[in-house]
Amino acid sequence: MKRWIVILLAMQAGILSTEALGKEVRKMEKLAVTSKAFAEGAAIAVKHTCDGDDVSPPLAIGATPAGTRSLALIMDDPDAPGGSWVHWVAWNIPPQTREIPENGMPAAARLGRNDWKRNGYGGPCPPSGTHRYFFRLYALDTTLELAPSATKADLERAMEGHVLAAGQLMGTYKRR
Repeated sequence: MKRWIVILLAMQAGILSTEALGKEVRKMEKLAVTSKAFAEGAAIAVKHTCDGDDVSPPLAIGATPAGTRSLALIMDDPDAPGGSWVHWVAWNIPPQTREIPENGMPAAARLGRNDWKRNGYGGPCPPSGTHRYFFRLYALDTTLELAPSATKADLERAMEGHVLAAGQLMGTYKRR
């Protein structure tokens, strides 16, 4: 899995193309992801955490590349004491989606299992200190057939070789 993440990051940075992987040449495009609830690198509002209503923040999605058949979303916290903690896993988000509303997800989307062992969003809830939360969005050239119990690792394996563009939004949170 770490190899795949390094490859994805290298492709996103434009350092590696799929040609180097023995596939057709396709430069990784950047996908814009923003939120009206917080800016890049800013604090996530209490409302969207375990200390508040624990509802997902709204996300705005930029234009997707030609050939996009679905979108996938992973939200995780790499600063968790035991390693990365997964807060949200979703796939088969319709490619025309330009906004994921607060506390919502398009009906066609599928939600996977987070590290609380439940499907759907689980907001920031760090045990101590300030943590970073990455909302990573992927444009895929396919739709995915995954079980509702699918995890971040399952989604990442299924996305291999299908990512057309990727983008992220990072927010922070510290409990009071």
